[in-house]
Order: sequence, then C-alpha cells, then structure tokens
Amino acid sequence: MSVMVKESPISEKDMIAQAETALADISRVRDGVGRVIFGQEVVVERTLVALLAGGHALLVGVPGLAKTKLVETLGVVLGLDSRRIQFTPDLMPSDILGSEVMEQDEAGRRSFRFISGPIFAQLLMADEINRASPRTQSALLQAMQEYHVTIAGVRHDLPAPFHVLATQNPLEQEGTYPLPEAQLDRFLMQVDILYPEIEAERRILLETTGIEDAKAQNVLQPARLREIQTLIRRMPVPESVVDAILKLVRSARPGQGNAETDKHVAWGPGPRASQALTLCARARALYDGRLAPSVDDIRALAEPVLQHRMALTFAARAEGTTVRDVVAKLAKGI
Repeated sequence: MSVMVKESPISEKDMIAQAETALADISRVRDGVGRVIFGQEVVVERTLVALLAGGHALLVGVPGLAKTKLVETLGVVLGLDSRRIQFTPDLMPSDILGSEVMEQDEAGRRSFRFISGPIFAQLLMADEINRASPRTQSALLQAMQEYHVTIAGVRHDLPAPFHVLATQNPLEQEGTYPLPEAQLDRFLMQVDILYPEIEAERRILLETTGIEDAKAQNVLQPARLREIQTLIRRMPVPESVVDAILKLVRSARPGQGNAETDKHVAWGPGPRASQALTLCARARALYDGRLAPSVDDIRALAEPVLQHRMALTFAARAEGTTVRDVVAKLAKGI
C-alpha cells in the first residue's frame, strides 16, 4: 500500500528569497542572449517565458530573422544539450525517435539494441516542422506531450528538462503539411518573429559582418532551470487573474454569449489554453521581477497563447479579419 506524501508549502520568506535568486539568474540569461541576438526583445521574452514555464514554442517568421540563431543561443546560455532536426518530406519517424538494430556478439548470439534518435535532447530545434509528413509530425508531437517514446513496445523516457522550439515559414506553403489544430495545441505559445527595427538592423550589419562574431556563453545549468520552473509553478495567482483568464478563454469560444466571437470564430481554445496562460503569466511575472502575475500579463500573453488555438469562419477571413484582431479585441475586454 502506497502512501501519498504532500509537498510542504513554501513560506513567503523562502519564496521571496528563492525568487530573488531566480531573478538574478534570469537577468544573466537575458544578458547572455542579448549579446548575440540584437533587438527582438519581445521575441526573446516570449521564448524564454515558454521555456521557464516548462513548455514548447512555435517560432513563426520569414527566413533570415535569426530563428535558428536564437535557439542555438538559448541552448548554450541555458546549458542544455541541444540538437537540430531539419524537417523534410522524406523524414521518417525513426529518423527522429531512433530505432532498434540487430547485433551479433562473438558467440553468435543475436540481440536488438536501441539506438536513440536526435529527439533525446534537452532542447530540440525542429526546423521547418511543417515540411515533414503528418506521420513524422505526430511522432514528434506525441513525444512533446508524453515526454517519452515507445519503440518495439519498450518505453524510453526523454531527458529532463525537454523542450521543443519548432520553426515555421509562413510564406512558403508548397510542399508543406500544415500542423493540425490538435497538434498545434501542444505548443505553449506561438511566437511571431517580425522584421527588426532599424537601429537593431544597423547593429546586426555592423557586428555580424566583421572578422569576429559574438558568441554565446553558458550562464545556467539544466538542474537550475528545473528549479526555477518548479518555483514558477509554486507562485500564487490572484483570484482576479484567474477570473481574467477564464473570461478571456471562454469569450474566445463560439456560443458563449460574445457576439463578435460568434460572428468571426469557427472554434475556440480549450482548457489547455487556460493552463498555458496561467503558467506563462507566472513566468512572465518572474521574468519582470514580480512575485505574482497581473491582468496585464494576461493581456500581453493573449496573442501568443491563443492565436494558434483558434480558427476563423470563412466569412471572417473573406472580410480580411485575422485571429490577432479578434484576440486583441477580446483582451481589451478583460
């Protein structure tokens, strides 16, 4: 007979002390990323928030906006074992999960040995994920949800922490397989990467075309990242923030009494969106040096958390309405 032991609650004094230490670590991480990635402060913030919250992120942007560089930099700065998979239409599930091979020893006995694939990493970059077939996408996204893979009936646990940062090009659609909605829901956030501001682009020109290029330096260890992730899950969430999350997510669903949503939205976010908003709001608060999230965090995170969990009606798309427009209006109402 097993006995469940509840974790003792952390005191406010200990929480403050741990938060102050975590703030110093997060500040060093931000500085480390900032030495290599110029501008794109919102992108860096949202990607780090996704990692601090313990989730995965989908990075969407045209080529040349440093998506790959950002993931590589985060891997070095956070001290994570990082690997990259370039997705192509002929990529098979075994290419990323691994497979069993038959071996024969000196006595002639044969046995199978599992050779792990590149998914067995702490930070996996799934480059151009929408270029792989649905079969391969499903293999990866199942691992993202379950944190293990099953090969020949044997379970193989993934490393901890385990994060996937997938990239997607919004322009090229020929030869691609768009991610199904149920699989998009596995991503904590969708981070849109836009063109840099002129001053940031000027710095990019001056600092990346010389003899020496800025290199990332490690400032954190995976065990410490997990401690910060645990701390974030312990952070209190005010009742007003919980109410704002529920109001926002439920108002984004058709049939809940919101006329604008009923007119424009075909289907809305499920409970996983509420969970994502709660975790990300806590992480963003700590990222900004606060011990509890606020309603402003929910407004700031509404777009990256909700936009890939909603679909518009044909009439709304024909009118030129975008998901971002709908989310922005809903966020103002909380």
